[in-house]
Amino acid sequence: MSWTTPAELRAQLQKRWDSGQILAATLTGEALFPLTLRLRRPGSRELTEDFAAVGQWVRTLRAGSREQRGHGYEIRWERVNHRVHGANDLPAGVTVPSENDALQWLGKSREAQRFHGLAEKTLARFPALENWLIRHPLTLLEQAGDWPRILAVLAWFQAHPRPGIYLRQMDLPGVDTKFVESRRKLLSELLDAVLPADAVDTEHSGGRGFELRYGLRPKPPLIRFRILDPSLFLQGLSDLSVPPPQFAALAPAVARVFITENEINGLAFPDTPGSLVIFGLGYGLERLADIPWLTEAEIHYWGDIDTHGFAILDRLRARLPQARSLLMDRATLEAHRDLWGQEHPRQRFTGTLTRLTAAEQSLFEDLRENRLGACIRLEQERISYGALGAAIKQVTEKIP
Repeated sequence: MSWTTPAELRAQLQKRWDSGQILAATLTGEALFPLTLRLRRPGSRELTEDFAAVGQWVRTLRAGSREQRGHGYEIRWERVNHRVHGANDLPAGVTVPSENDALQWLGKSREAQRFHGLAEKTLARFPALENWLIRHPLTLLEQAGDWPRILAVLAWFQAHPRPGIYLRQMDLPGVDTKFVESRRKLLSELLDAVLPADAVDTEHSGGRGFELRYGLRPKPPLIRFRILDPSLFLQGLSDLSVPPPQFAALAPAVARVFITENEINGLAFPDTPGSLVIFGLGYGLERLADIPWLTEAEIHYWGDIDTHGFAILDRLRARLPQARSLLMDRATLEAHRDLWGQEHPRQRFTGTLTRLTAAEQSLFEDLRENRLGACIRLEQERISYGALGAAIKQVTEKIP
């Protein structure tokens, strides 16, 4: 028997609640009620072959109806004349007459009252949030306990557009840094609606772009480096992390700069005369763009032998065209065949690179086109330490 049950009717209405449609209709003025629900009912053949089951279905449907329970759905009846069983009144349709019936049936009356109260207070302070409330009524309920603090944050940004301070400096009673940080996505949606256009930098988005989007001071990026020549240590310091402007002003007396992505590789880099190593930047090579003294130094980049490693090398050469690759050649790849891994198929770089040497371009294309195997990569930390020492010796002694 596949005829609609009261539980299935309730599930249809629950979907309307879960989508936010019932609450949103109170703001849009949509005439949602009376709401017709889908009803699968027995046909003439089933009346003939299983009349007792049909009778039980009718009784069950009636027992769950507004007629019996005082709220919920109403049944539209239809007189059916059957050649065997004569005239019988059978359900022909089901409707929920009103919002109140729907809310009582779902047990959501209290939640609806809370939504209406919060929505009224919200729109009194921020009329521009009406469309957001229509799209996200359940989010308002989910955040109900914190909503007064959320509105306080919106009001603070309205009063202090693009404040130019760290988030930690925002002085708002009951609101701490973690409160804002844990709700960046939600606050971004709301701030975009309530702030004037000139207070929102739309070139920045997402959780990491929150500060820049709304004029807060972001955590400054740092360049981490190690001086590899003990004679050049800075008051005994060799391992430092500094903002790019300070790194630019530092201008250490080095002739050679190594750049590697892996942190342990940077920490384990051997002592090398007249040299330092920068590590951990990844795709953040833009931090090196305004370092004038780097343009006068030898630059050696050591990345993974994979499509992204060569893409990063290509980007580095856009800023430092003299950069050479280190241990990113075919011979190194072949010498470590037993340590090959795989790039994730959906995360590989498949574009075109224009700043590679002929040998680098050939290897990159072989990797990109899977000519050496599926998604082959050799991570830099898998390369033997002896190979690193030999490569550095070749660089420092100018061995061709």
